[in-house]
Amino acid sequence: MATHIISSCDMLVSLTGTPGTGKSTVSNLLRKRGYHVVDLNVMAIEKGFTIGYDKKRKCYIIDEERLSKYLEKDLSGREGITILEGHLSHLMKHLDIVIVLRCKPSELKKRLEEKGWSEDKIRENVEAEALDIILCEAVSLHRNRVAEIDTTTLSPTEVANKVEEILATRNIESYRPGKIDWLEEVFW
Repeated sequence: MATHIISSCDMLVSLTGTPGTGKSTVSNLLRKRGYHVVDLNVMAIEKGFTIGYDKKRKCYIIDEERLSKYLEKDLSGREGITILEGHLSHLMKHLDIVIVLRCKPSELKKRLEEKGWSEDKIRENVEAEALDIILCEAVSLHRNRVAEIDTTTLSPTEVANKVEEILATRNIESYRPGKIDWLEEVFW
């Protein structure tokens, strides 16, 4: 089990993944454990880093470049670990570690249905997860600093403990991308 000790060294971490993989729930647990967690979606809306609203998807369109530049200034000189939470957090610059939460597409579909999402939005996100869209973007941008955690059968506490293990040791070897493959799963 993780130690709940926050390092005094500066570290900027992305906690990302397809919607429904557990980012918000795990972030809330980490926040309760004393970590500085920034909800990027909330920040982007509050600070005006939106460039429109997608009526079909019912979400704001975020100006990732402006948000990243703001974070660079806002977080400069901050001590300790800062976790950027959100499905766009891996697109930010200067990240030390990117943790991608993953979930088996059939389970992800159930989770999104329980949230009351539309069939189109569920299909779009389940397909994105099956095709490793966020993982591929993260690896493309951050190469050897990416870890992935399969949340399918883990409790939120177990996932938070794994995240904390990565943060405490800065060792992602056990979580390197490539072990999770959903393409064989038939989910529709």
